[in-house]
Amino acid sequence: MSENSFLKRRWKLLLNIVTVVALLVLVYAIRHQLIDTLANLRKVNAWALLLIIPIEAWNYHAQARLYQGLFGLVGNNLKYSFLFKASLELNFINHVFPSGGVSGISYFGARMRSDSITGGKATLVQMMKLILGFISFEVLLIAGLVFMAIGGRVNELMLLVAGSLSTLMVVGTLGFVFIIRSKTRINAFFITITKILNRIIQVVRPKHPETIKTKRVQDLFEELHNNYKVVESQYKKLGAPLWHAFWMNVTEVFAVYIVFIAFGHWVNLGAVILAYAVANFAGLISVLPGGVGIYEALMTAVLAAAGIPAGISLPVIVMYRVVNTLIQLPPGYVYYHRTLNAGKAAIEHE
Repeated sequence: MSENSFLKRRWKLLLNIVTVVALLVLVYAIRHQLIDTLANLRKVNAWALLLIIPIEAWNYHAQARLYQGLFGLVGNNLKYSFLFKASLELNFINHVFPSGGVSGISYFGARMRSDSITGGKATLVQMMKLILGFISFEVLLIAGLVFMAIGGRVNELMLLVAGSLSTLMVVGTLGFVFIIRSKTRINAFFITITKILNRIIQVVRPKHPETIKTKRVQDLFEELHNNYKVVESQYKKLGAPLWHAFWMNVTEVFAVYIVFIAFGHWVNLGAVILAYAVANFAGLISVLPGGVGIYEALMTAVLAAAGIPAGISLPVIVMYRVVNTLIQLPPGYVYYHRTLNAGKAAIEHE
């Protein structure tokens, strides 16, 4: 039996093994947090904490509507229920596979692929989601500074943090648009990156000078450019997706704040907004599942700089991370597992 035949027949089993191992790594990484969470349960208002469930449901509702609107712009009308489930799967993938969201983008492309949805379309929708998320978060950052000013907590460090984040989001968004608007620029940029990656991979695979096929990458990003031009020609219709992206961000911040309330702490909302933004940006480059460790440390540091002691914020952040993970990962895994089963059935049917 050839290697390709074995992988085709056993891909679901292998993928399940990798997923379970990743989940075990995640549980091991947050084992201390789980213990701390159990120890702090007696200090928490359980009824307030349960509000996280409808808030997170609202978050996934916003994500599903956001995807629905973006796919509609490129000519695909997808069901809300399908996109809601896919959002849960995507969150599961991004939590258990530490790749700064790259695993999620790859999975989303494979999950959405059909006769009418290509990998390029799915990649563009995912990138547009990130861009709209960045743009809408600018509003939250401004609101955060206003809340901190009202509370007398604005200082040079907070202004520097907010200004740096805003600059990164604006420059990143403009840079992406600048590259993707031109077929020449997008080809030159991504083909150069592909060649660099192939040279790095060739160090461990000397007999494979082109592990990532340059022609395939060129075709993908030409399609990405063409689909972007379709979206750009309908920019006036981006209002609804941008609104859903805004609520996607708002609900995440509210989920953190609810845990503060559950602990009996009515802290400055602006500090929570800034801390959440910093932690999530840093989590994109974390090598650990879910950005564990970096996320908690940065949120605690930013909140301390805003006048919220670590003794108050750290138990709250740990509780939020653990509870949020326990709420979202099980349904995400269930839908992910069903997708694998459906994929296996389709291959066997062929």
